[in-house]
Amino acid sequence: MSTAENGYDLAVIGSGGGAFAAAIAARRKGRSVVMVERATTGGTCVNTGCVPSKALLAAAESRRNALEAHRFPGIRTEAGPVDFDALIDGKDKLVQEMRAEKYTDLAAEYGWEVLPGTARFAGDWDNPVLEVALADGDRRRIEAAHYLIATGSAPWAPPIDGLDDAGYLTSTTAMDLDVRPESLLVLGAGYVGLEQAQLFARLGSNVTVVARSRLTSSEEPEISAALEDVFTDEGITVHTHTRISAVRREADGILATARTVDGRELELRAAELLVATGRRPVTDGLSLDMVGATTGERGEVVVDEHLRTTNPRIWAAGDVTGHPQFVYVASAHGALIADNAFDGAQRTLDYHHLPRVTFTTPAIASAGLTDAQAIAQGYTCDCRVLPLDYVPRALVNRDTRGLIKLVADAGTGRLLGAHVLADGAGDVIATAVYALANRMTVQQMADLWCPYLTMAEGLKLAAQTYTRDVAKLSCCAS
Repeated sequence: MSTAENGYDLAVIGSGGGAFAAAIAARRKGRSVVMVERATTGGTCVNTGCVPSKALLAAAESRRNALEAHRFPGIRTEAGPVDFDALIDGKDKLVQEMRAEKYTDLAAEYGWEVLPGTARFAGDWDNPVLEVALADGDRRRIEAAHYLIATGSAPWAPPIDGLDDAGYLTSTTAMDLDVRPESLLVLGAGYVGLEQAQLFARLGSNVTVVARSRLTSSEEPEISAALEDVFTDEGITVHTHTRISAVRREADGILATARTVDGRELELRAAELLVATGRRPVTDGLSLDMVGATTGERGEVVVDEHLRTTNPRIWAAGDVTGHPQFVYVASAHGALIADNAFDGAQRTLDYHHLPRVTFTTPAIASAGLTDAQAIAQGYTCDCRVLPLDYVPRALVNRDTRGLIKLVADAGTGRLLGAHVLADGAGDVIATAVYALANRMTVQQMADLWCPYLTMAEGLKLAAQTYTRDVAKLSCCAS
């Protein structure tokens, strides 16, 4: 069925980036849409993820810059104590403004209804329907030609003795605290844990990070090591290759028992514990079995390459699919699903040059393969690591913490991956995305124009290291 009969063309569960992208695309095709949201319109990104966390990170960096201005001769600044309540209030107001502008107002403008309530599937394989328990106590039965599951993901905590009884913060609740904790123990060293650790440290908390492996273990080891040095220099205590085995809450805060890989036992104390060990898809209460849609080992909704579930009228987008957990992936999913559902486009997505950014300072950004991934795929790698000491922008910033690593195929010189630890790394990596998408060689990258005194010039310099000694180039030589 391609059009709605006594119902809608598209019924969406969830209201985040993937949900809105699909709904907007469907409305542009003249299709009718209804959306069900059990919590707050806008999903994770605007409410509890990207927007609030980056707003607070920017504030914390501003304070840190005031404390570090002495690195410039003749400049002296200072930073007073943080008014944490005012900081959180400002973050909340920004979230409310962006939620209205980018979500609730847009739904009204495009002309679809967002129902506050909880949806579950009913009917059967051939005739799936949604049963919605509305927030006002009423119930509604929704029929549609196509259904989209866009329920996102939620913070996940590992099974640790005493953890539930002791209580803990997540990335969501940490950003809603009324009072800044004097000390914070962060469990997890992925992008969420690292961003939150540096955020609170820069606001004045004493922070300790515990990582099962190394910091940001999905990144290149050179980046992990350099970032650990940055954290240590900023007063953040780091315990890598360490596991927390038990937690209990005492009168003065949290006591965690941990064990290192070499068998040493540690007792770690803090006022609060933040668990940042990943996120899991949200599928509870959807009754997917009623309509034959299946889930995988981590609870993700199983989809094919076109993002269709095992029921041909039901689709899934974003974090709930188990695909890379980025809002721009979810948005791409939504637009793709509208094309595939209503136009039979059979579109797919290519993740091979998908960028990722961790908004620490310096930031981490990567696209393409790591050295280890390239070798695992059968490539003979030719890699280069360029310290920021050779990048003029970093020199004039008087901050050379970081590096750029390029991974290339030794046989052809084709770029396979780019990995950056630098100020503005997220902007730098966009250049590498285009190079990867167009299958460029490092020689072609070395010969391209690049404006002087930009951090992106570091990519060109890193590419030039394949054929010359950049230490012997003048500052603007090509």
